[in-house]
Amino acid sequence: MWRQLLDNGREALGTHWPHSLLVPAAAVGLGGALLCWRLHGKKVKTLELGEGWWGPGDRPHLLSEDTSIRPFIIEASEADIEDLHERLDRTRFFSPLEDSRFHYGFNSTQLKRVVSYWRNEFDWKKQVKILNRYPHYKTTIEGLEVHFIHVKPPQLSSRQKVRPVLMVHGWPGSVYEFYHIIPLLTDPGKHGLDPNVVFEVICPSIPGYGFSEASHKKGFTAFAAARIFYKLMLRLGFKEFYLQGGDWGSRITTLLSQMKPESVKGLHLNFLVLPFGGLRRLKSLIIGRYAPWLVGLTREDARRIYPYMEKNVFAILLESGYLHIQATKPDTVGSALNDSPAGLAAYILEKFSSWTNTEFRNLEDGGLNRKFSLDDLLTNVMIYWITGSIASSMRFYKENFPRNYNSTPDTKIGVYVPTGIAAFPCELVHSPQVWAKEKFRNIVTYTFMPHGGHFAAFEEPEILARDIQNFVLKVEKL
Repeated sequence: MWRQLLDNGREALGTHWPHSLLVPAAAVGLGGALLCWRLHGKKVKTLELGEGWWGPGDRPHLLSEDTSIRPFIIEASEADIEDLHERLDRTRFFSPLEDSRFHYGFNSTQLKRVVSYWRNEFDWKKQVKILNRYPHYKTTIEGLEVHFIHVKPPQLSSRQKVRPVLMVHGWPGSVYEFYHIIPLLTDPGKHGLDPNVVFEVICPSIPGYGFSEASHKKGFTAFAAARIFYKLMLRLGFKEFYLQGGDWGSRITTLLSQMKPESVKGLHLNFLVLPFGGLRRLKSLIIGRYAPWLVGLTREDARRIYPYMEKNVFAILLESGYLHIQATKPDTVGSALNDSPAGLAAYILEKFSSWTNTEFRNLEDGGLNRKFSLDDLLTNVMIYWITGSIASSMRFYKENFPRNYNSTPDTKIGVYVPTGIAAFPCELVHSPQVWAKEKFRNIVTYTFMPHGGHFAAFEEPEILARDIQNFVLKVEKL
């Protein structure tokens, strides 16, 4: 145990400790272990689970809610396809700007190509068959029809143990983001991964996204989504389970871990947004630029943070315009996107360009086909289109950005469940482990991923699956 503590310290410093520091380090490690022992002996402070009703009208009697799990099949109606084609045929394109690439948003020349493919080559009926490849269900929770995919391993040997994992998507994604990683987790041996780390995967659609009903009332936050997903897991018979998420999924699963730590065996994240660290964080940045080891930053942390900050001072502003709109007046732009499939595609696919790699802004086609197929991208767009859920999905931002984001209840307590963090190099923000430890008090694995961006499960399913497996193996050895 003490050797592990010392090794963790060496890794944080990114160098080898001299012999003279081993004794003090061991003392620090012992102190940390005693602190963990004391915390373990105490009841960890948790978020209140709460209660809610998001259906239309007043809440009926609790006994009237249908708790059944109902199979759901996605359908491709001719009426939907005809309406889509008519709207695409009437698209009004604006004149392209010379040499603009993707610096002004979705390149209009490239949009014409996307719309042409969508109208003339994209086969929605074929994609619906792919979507229905996995079992879909719906159930009613707090007045809303909650959609989810539930995939069990195809076959098991007597030595294999199944681990339930709840995977939560973000915006502008959907459950379709997980279609390439699901087989790697449920049947890993068939795909060259560790055959002994097998998962049963549950992927819900956030209410207001895709096939999950949108809240009829104001105030539906990530806290409410976390509670609903906890109830979903209980309804499916899981008292203990793993969690995985990126984007909004990271926020929702983290909150669930703070609400019900006794049920969460492990939390794996591929995206972190930490509370503002104030002067302490600023001091870490200033000192870390010249002596990263003094503030706990590794060489890789410095490599990822500083060139990005120096060369792209306004990078966050360049990529956060959507956030300001959606956190203030989502229904205004939602009206336009809900009416125009071409506009919807441009709005969503631009994120799959720059959030995959900000350097893709320099390419005429936005680099979209470098990591994704157009069929996959348009399938995700179609989920928003046929369900008319773009406006309700954007409202999630307004509900989750109060006037003082750093004063929400979750910021006042830590996350104590075993946590794994996969840090992808092309993610919009980088959160070093030393910063993450301020909130996540039990980090078991922290991996500098070799490549990949924001949509990890969609873009890099294999290396993400391997990291999830590695994390779970280490949790089970604790």
